[in-house]
Amino acid sequence: LVFAAVVVIGLLLVVNALYVAAEFSAVGVRRSRVRRMAEDGNVLAVRLLPHIDDARRLDEYVAVCQIGITLSSLILGAYAQATIGFALAPLVAEQFSLTPETALSAAATALLIVLTALQMLFGELVPKSLALQFPVQIAIASVLPMLASLWVFRPLIFLLNGSGSVVLRLFGARSSGHRHVHSPEEIEMLIAESRDGGLLEADEQARLHRALRLSQQTARDLMVPKDKLAMMRADLPLEEAMQMAAASPFSRLPVYDGSPDNVIGTLRTKDLALQFIEGGTLPLDRVIRPIVSVEPSLSADRLLAFLREKRVHQAVVIDEGRVLGLVTVRDVLGAFLTDAPGGSDQS
Repeated sequence: LVFAAVVVIGLLLVVNALYVAAEFSAVGVRRSRVRRMAEDGNVLAVRLLPHIDDARRLDEYVAVCQIGITLSSLILGAYAQATIGFALAPLVAEQFSLTPETALSAAATALLIVLTALQMLFGELVPKSLALQFPVQIAIASVLPMLASLWVFRPLIFLLNGSGSVVLRLFGARSSGHRHVHSPEEIEMLIAESRDGGLLEADEQARLHRALRLSQQTARDLMVPKDKLAMMRADLPLEEAMQMAAASPFSRLPVYDGSPDNVIGTLRTKDLALQFIEGGTLPLDRVIRPIVSVEPSLSADRLLAFLREKRVHQAVVIDEGRVLGLVTVRDVLGAFLTDAPGGSDQS
């Protein structure tokens, strides 16, 4: 009887491990790889692809795994206590001179500790690690049991997913579903594999790598620091402003009022020169153009989109009321073309 119970417990641990591995592999598998296998005629990949290619069906797939993990864990604990626990109770009572009730509780507690350790090791940690290392192989290998479980647990899936959505709406949230996301390192690996597979030319691979690294840079990385900027006071007389503009190599100069941390706009040397040639005596603020500000953490790709949306060439980088520097379109494009931060031109 004890031997049969051990066999059943081992099978329940295997079932638990199967559901854990299937869940992590389904979420972590690369759809492009499975799609390629399906196109090559792999029957299991054909069966798996619809469930990882659609967010709603992937939610159902993961829900099946979670139901299977929960049920196998509950059945494992109840079955072990009803068989091995009762078998061990008389031995514990005789060995430690305990009452039958106390011996049963002690045996159940000891059994629970052992089963928890076994389940964490063989039912959780090992299958999860294997699924993360070999997601494609395990997702393919586990698809048939998961499809059978989908058919069996479909009513429970509908009930649990529906209840979960209702609870989330009560808290003012909504279900975002499971999505396949990749780290920048994984994306770089995908680009390299596409190049090796002949899908990308060498120059296309280089551009994609630069674009990926650009998205990882921020306005702080690309800006010209404040201590290297040529800045102009708003109350500067026109003649002095003209002399300063003539001595500067830049075509646009940030203008501040009172303190360099209070940048109020930018001055184009072309506008200043026209004003001077026409013999104007208007205050300097009449030719100052407005300037936008950005946070230092804004990524370079979003920074470029922001500058295009605002139809401006530069922005002042401000953090908690302090001016950190100035970033321009040329800085961003220079980082893309040279694969290095800009930070060298305020024009």
